[in-house]
Amino acid sequence: MEQNGFPVQARDFESDEARRATSQVPESLQSCHTAIVDGYIIEGHVPVKEINRLLAERPTGVVGLAVPGMPIGSPGMEVEGQPAQPYDVIAFDKDGNTEVFASYQ
Repeated sequence: MEQNGFPVQARDFESDEARRATSQVPESLQSCHTAIVDGYIIEGHVPVKEINRLLAERPTGVVGLAVPGMPIGSPGMEVEGQPAQPYDVIAFDKDGNTEVFASYQ
């Protein structure tokens, strides 16, 4: 995120459960990292392109984006000699409703 112009302040929580409860990420979308960017929750290895799109479009009701798990080929999960796995970037609202925001093949 820093390499893409975002200021970063890292904080550790006592447990994954506390971190996720605080960030309101639906259980099915939980991953390894949670960030707050301009009030939006970003969970997992979400491409900066999609974060910028979220900030530009500000879709009604959306509280965050998530890439569940850690798919190979997502930002920070590139593995030399391994093909990228397809994955979706999921938008979610405060009630846990979800929709595909972007797909990567």
